[in-house]
This record gives sequence, C-alpha cells and structure tokens, in this order.
Amino acid sequence: MPPAMPRASPAKTPLHGTAAAPRRARLMSRDQAAAFIAAIAQHNPAPETELLYTDPFSLLVAVVMSAQTTDAAVNKVTPALFAAAPTPAAMAALGAEGIGGHIRRIGLWQAKAKNIALLAARLVAEHGGEVPAERAALEALPGVGRKTANVVLNVIFGEATMAVDTHIFRLGNRTGLAPGRTTRAVEDGLVRRIPAAMLRDAHHWLILHGRYICRARAPDCWRCPALSHCNYKDKVLAPP
Repeated sequence: MPPAMPRASPAKTPLHGTAAAPRRARLMSRDQAAAFIAAIAQHNPAPETELLYTDPFSLLVAVVMSAQTTDAAVNKVTPALFAAAPTPAAMAALGAEGIGGHIRRIGLWQAKAKNIALLAARLVAEHGGEVPAERAALEALPGVGRKTANVVLNVIFGEATMAVDTHIFRLGNRTGLAPGRTTRAVEDGLVRRIPAAMLRDAHHWLILHGRYICRARAPDCWRCPALSHCNYKDKVLAPP
C-alpha cells in the first residue's frame, strides 16, 4: 500500500487581511469617528480626486474605467482618448473598437470600451449629451453602478455621497470606522457616523488615506495622523 501523501497546509490569511476579507475592528464611537476624520483632514484640507478630467462627461468615463484599475493607470490613457472624443457624441461615433484602441493598457479594457460606447450613445439619445444629476439616471447607464454614481454626484454635483472602493472598504473595517461585510454596509455606516459637514470631503480623505497610509498589505501606522483614534489592534508602529 503506497504511503499516504502529506496534507497540504491551509493557506495562511495575511495578518492585515485581504481585499475581500479585511480585518474588522471594534466599532468606533461617533466622537471617535469625528476625531479620526478631523485628524486625516488636517493634512489635506481641500482633497480632490486623482483622476484627470475636465468636465462631467470625462469624469464619468474615467470613473467607469477605474474599476479594478488604479487611477494612475487610467490617467495614462485618458488624455489621448478625450482628445479623440471629447464629447458623448464623438465618443459614441468612435465606438467600442476605436475606444479600445486607446485603453488597451488597462484591465478589462474590452468590457469597458463597450460600456463607454453604449454610455455615450445613451447620453446623446436620452439626456441631450449631458451627464444627469440624478442617481437613478446615472445608475441606468451602461457600466455605471452605485460607486461610480456616488463619485459623480459627489465631485460634479456637490452631494455628500460616500463611494466605497477597495480602499474605503478596507479602512472602514480595519479602523472600526464602519465595519461591514459588504460595500453598502460600509457606505451606510460611514454616512451615519461621519458628521454631515465633513461627509462630502470624507470620501476623498478616506480614499487617499487608504491608498497612501492605511495600505492593503500593511498599514503605515507610524505615520498616521489618526493613530490615537484607530481601533485596529495590530498597528504597525515602525517601518518594516
């Protein structure tokens, strides 16, 4: 009888969690949440999206393209795309094949090219070539979900929305700001807990904080301005 094969050891979960399953800390108090946001706000009083855009249409397209892709990668391909097709009508005329020729370097480019062409055509046919200011109309566009609609409503139309991307999902759970198993649960928790006067800018503060300080592989807690307000137990208090 052949010897039994050794069992493979189960994969170890990364100490600081994964994108799909981030570490979850104890829920912050409302005062603690306000102090956390105020602390990260001090270093960036006028936060802005890092996506390059010139008008509502170019922002909408850039956000659609940023799904599962970094803003930096999107910014490398959008200048040439928008030079070729600066309006919804021009983008619809360019078509999925023409759009694809400009965005092949980003992830999921084929699906995104198709959605952008359909989105542009829908804007021309149903909205006079303008980006609508209503959530329902935005989410009815091809390739536009709740997160994309929240970004456009926030940046272009000044609404206090909270678009939960992978950074904010991780941050809401890891710090205890708004622990939740889904992006919508984290979004709803943040909207409830962040003071109304800070909510619109908090979208950008949290994205940038997650992108550059409370990073996925390991948080740079030693340089976090909100360290004393964070409930994460396994803080990294010195550079590796």
